[in-house]
Amino acid sequence: MRTATARRPGHGIAIHLAAASILLAGMMLAARPAIAAEFTVETVTVPEMKAVFGQVESRIVLPARGRIGGSVLTLGVSEGDMVQEGQTIALVVDDKIALQLQAAEAQLRALNSQLANARIEYERAQQLRASGTGTQSRLDTARTQLGVLTNQVAAAEAETGVIEQNAREGAVLAPASGRVLGVPVTQGSVILAGEVVARIAPGPYYLRLSLPERHATEIVQGAEVLVGERGVTKADTPLRAPKAGRIAKLYPEISDGRVIADVEVDGIGDYFVNERMLVSIPVGRRDVVSIPPEALHTRQGIDYVRILINGRETEVAVIPGERFEQDGLPRLEILTGLQPGDRVVLP
Repeated sequence: MRTATARRPGHGIAIHLAAASILLAGMMLAARPAIAAEFTVETVTVPEMKAVFGQVESRIVLPARGRIGGSVLTLGVSEGDMVQEGQTIALVVDDKIALQLQAAEAQLRALNSQLANARIEYERAQQLRASGTGTQSRLDTARTQLGVLTNQVAAAEAETGVIEQNAREGAVLAPASGRVLGVPVTQGSVILAGEVVARIAPGPYYLRLSLPERHATEIVQGAEVLVGERGVTKADTPLRAPKAGRIAKLYPEISDGRVIADVEVDGIGDYFVNERMLVSIPVGRRDVVSIPPEALHTRQGIDYVRILINGRETEVAVIPGERFEQDGLPRLEILTGLQPGDRVVLP
C-alpha cells in the first residue's frame, strides 16, 4: 500500500526563485572586470653589454727544470697529472758524475793515508826532541807537513761532497702543487742543465680578456660580468646558465690595439687551461624604456601592450628588446611603442 507525500503550496516556486538568484549572481560576477595593476613607464639606465671570448689561464705557470745535464732515466708524470710540491717527477743521470765521484773518493783515501803517516812522523819528532836526540827543524817540518795534509784532506772531502750533491740534483722536483700542462721531454732524451722538463700550473685560474682599444675608457676595474656555460663556441650563441664574475685587473698597456683584462670567476679551477668561454662584459651605459615581462602579449606574431589613455584601455604595438634585472625584478626593454609616463595595464 503506497502512501502519497503531500506537497506544500509554493514549494516549486521557491526552488525556481533560488536557482534564478544563483544564476543571476554568477552572471554578474562573470561580467565584472578583473582588477588589474598599473605600471608607470620610466626611463632607466642599464649597462651596455658586449659579448667577447675569454681564455682560461693560470695566474702562475712554473717550469720544473733539470738542475744537471744528462739523460732522462725515469719520467713519472704526463700532461694533466696533479703533482705536489717537492715531488720527484723525473730523474736525470750523468755517467761522468759517477766516474768523478770514484776519482774523488780514491784521492781522498790516498790523502788520508798520507795524513796518517804525517801524524806518526810528527809524534816521533816530538818524542825525539823531548829526549834531546832530535832537532827543532825536524819537528817544525813534521808539524808543517801535518797541517798541509790536513787541509788537503778537508779540500778533498768538500770536493767529494760537491760531486755527491750534483748526483742528488739529478732528481727533478715539482716547484709547486698543481696540474702538469706540458712535458716537452721523453724518457731517454738528453737535456742540458736548466732545461724545462715539465710545466706546472698551480693556479689560481682566471679569464683573460682581449678587448678592442675603443672600449679602453669604458672598462672599469671591479665591474661585474656574465660568464657563459662551458662549451659555448659561437659568438652569436646566447649565454646559457651564466655565472657572475668580476674584472679583477685591468692592464694599462695596450698591445696591438687590444686592451687586456683579467676576470675572476668562482668554480673554474677544473677547466682546461686556454679553454675559451663566452663572456658578456659592460662597455658603457644607456637609457632604456622597460616594462615587466608579463605586460607583453603576442597575437598573430605582433607584440602588444595595454595602456590607459583617459581612463580607457588601449592596445599599442611594441617592439621588445633585451631582458634584464632591475632591483632584483625582471624587466623587458621596449624599443618602440611606449614613452616615459605611459600607464601600462598589468594582468
